[in-house]
Amino acid sequence: GMFGSVIDGQWRKAQGYTNPFWLALALYLAAGLYAFFFVRESVSVAGSSKLFTTEHYRSVWRLFASRRGENGGRGQLCLYVLCLFIVITVHFGVKDVLILFELSSPLCWQSDLIGYGSAAEHLTYLSSLLGLKLLQQCLEDTWIAELGLMSNIAGLVVISVATTIPIMFTGYGLRILAMATTPVIRAKMSKLAQGTEQGALFAAVACVESLCSLMSTWIFSSLYPATLHFMKGFTFVFGAAMLLVPAGLLGLLKCREPGGQYRRLGDAV
Repeated sequence: GMFGSVIDGQWRKAQGYTNPFWLALALYLAAGLYAFFFVRESVSVAGSSKLFTTEHYRSVWRLFASRRGENGGRGQLCLYVLCLFIVITVHFGVKDVLILFELSSPLCWQSDLIGYGSAAEHLTYLSSLLGLKLLQQCLEDTWIAELGLMSNIAGLVVISVATTIPIMFTGYGLRILAMATTPVIRAKMSKLAQGTEQGALFAAVACVESLCSLMSTWIFSSLYPATLHFMKGFTFVFGAAMLLVPAGLLGLLKCREPGGQYRRLGDAV
């Protein structure tokens, strides 16, 4: 994604938008055909398995309705889901309006700079992964997640007031650990679910992510044009303020967590 963004930005500047989109379409078709004809199913499915059944929905319901064991209560699981929902909603929402922000005045970026900005955004995935591995040596998982949230908040606040290229890329740089929060929350949720409930948990997380994609577009894409008249970057400040909620909830959950319960993220995944 990082290298593709740089190449795409330069290509669009040289030849416009048509050829890059044709290449993307061709690559998607090639990947789909390869998966259909050459990739075999890795898990054998029992012949008695049903496609249309309510058992899947009941298993998700039992995951949240049943009382948890000594690892925590269902209330903790619901709070972690809320944290995940807010973090992913802000992530998707910011991405929806970021290019519009860069295209408009006073930045007025061209396709090449937008490509570099997109590459910087994708770089946060790699930097967050490396930061997660390094910080695990000296910090507990919850504090790594808190650092990720603080990194994200600081970057969004700087981006909200960016009027020049250096300030904008400073905002990107401050978000160096922005992606470190999500895997920690998922690992915390996984610890609260039994081994037989992991599939239901994955399904619930996938539903939450789909809902985040829908809600983020509705909230942020509506908020951005409505606030241009008094603050162009208000959407990013709003996203940063939303992230204070999971920051507080994660701290609260950590304070209520028994000392003996701690395991590193690598032990849970």
